[in-house]
Amino acid sequence: MSDILRELLCVAEKAANIARACRQQEALFQLLIEEKKEGEKNKKFTVDFKTLADVLVQEVIKQNMENKFPGLGEKISGEESNEFTNDLGEKIILRLCSTEAETTELLSKVLNGNKLASEALAKVVHQDVSFTDPTLDSIKISIPQDILGIWVDPIDSTYQYIKGSVDIKPNQGIFPSGLQCVTILIGVYDLQTGLPLMGVINQPFVSQDSNTLRWTGECYWGLSYMGTNVHSLQHPIPKRSGSETLSQLTENTSSEAESQGFSAVISTSEKETIKTALLRVCGDSIFRAAGAGYKSLCVVQGLVDIYIFSEDTTFKWDSCAAHAILRSMGGGMVDLKECLERNPEKWLEFPELVYHVANKGASGVDQWANKGGLIAYRSRKQLEMFLSRLIQNLVPADTNT
Repeated sequence: MSDILRELLCVAEKAANIARACRQQEALFQLLIEEKKEGEKNKKFTVDFKTLADVLVQEVIKQNMENKFPGLGEKISGEESNEFTNDLGEKIILRLCSTEAETTELLSKVLNGNKLASEALAKVVHQDVSFTDPTLDSIKISIPQDILGIWVDPIDSTYQYIKGSVDIKPNQGIFPSGLQCVTILIGVYDLQTGLPLMGVINQPFVSQDSNTLRWTGECYWGLSYMGTNVHSLQHPIPKRSGSETLSQLTENTSSEAESQGFSAVISTSEKETIKTALLRVCGDSIFRAAGAGYKSLCVVQGLVDIYIFSEDTTFKWDSCAAHAILRSMGGGMVDLKECLERNPEKWLEFPELVYHVANKGASGVDQWANKGGLIAYRSRKQLEMFLSRLIQNLVPADTNT
C-alpha cells in the first residue's frame, strides 16, 4: 500500500511543479484563465475561474495513477472539467498524451498556438518526480485496490492562485490570504464505508528565493486503515519535557485547550452567529484564512485546534485529504449541523463526513457538497469540549441554521 501512497506523493509534487511553472511568467499565466460554465460554478463566488493549471494537474494525477495502477484512474473524481474552448471556438478535451511532443501539440491548441508556452508546460508535465520519506518504508499494510476511490482538488483556493499575492504577512504562522493558501488535495476513501483512508496535501508556495524568485513547497500525508495510523508529522516529534509519545502530546494539547481556551480558523464569509459564539469560546484566538484546504492544513500542522465552517460551500474534494490525515493523527472531520442537533445521551458517535454517497435531490457540484458544514479537529477530547462550549454560546434559535 505504501506504493500507492508513494505514487500519490509523487504526482502531488509533479502537480505542484505545474502550479509553480504556470505562475512563473505573468504573460503565460494570463493565457490560462477561463471562466467556468454555470453548472461548474461554486455559488460562494460571484465569478469563479478554472485555470489550465487546474485541469493539467487533475489529468496528470489521473493518468499517472492509471499507468502505475491500472483501473485506479477511473476511480478518481475531481472538481474540474477537462474541456476547454479556444479563441477560435474549438472545443478541446485536455488529456495527458503518451509523449511530450503530443502533449505540446494539444496544449498549443488550447493556448491558441502559443508554442513556447505549450512546450514549457509539456516539459513539466512529462518530467519525472521522485519522493522519499523513511516513514513510508515502515508501512507494511495491504489495502485492496478495488475498494479505493479518490477525490482530487487540483488547485484549491484558485482565487488566491490567480491573484498571486506574495507579500502577505502571517498571523501567528497563519496566512490570511496569498499564494501560501494554495494547496493540492488528494484524498483516498473506502468505496464501501465512505471513510477516508489516505490523504496528501501539497502546499506548492511556502517560501520564495529572493534572488531567483522561485518557490519551494511542503507536502503532508497520512494513512488510517484498520488500526494502522501513520502520518508525515510523526518524525521528528516535537521535544517537550521528557520523552512524551504522540498520544501524550495530543492529550497535553487537549489539556492546554481546556485551561487556556481554543483556537480556531474560519472563513471570512462565516455567519455572524457562529463568529459571535466563537468569540466567547476562543477569545482573540480566531484566525481568518483563505482556502478550505489551507484552513484544514492549519489544523493538521497544529497551528489551531479547530477549523469550523457552517456554510455548505465546501465539497468532498476539499475535505477528504485533510480528513484522512487528521484521522491518522487521532482527529477527524465531522458534520457541524448534525453535531449541533446531536443528543450526546442517545448518540455517542460523532457524525463523521463520508465520501461515497451523493446528496439526495442535488445536482451538479452540489451533489458532493458538505451540506451541514464541518468541523476539523485534532482529538476527540478537543472536539467534545469545543462543541460543549460552542453550543452553550449559541442562542437556541441559531442551532438549527
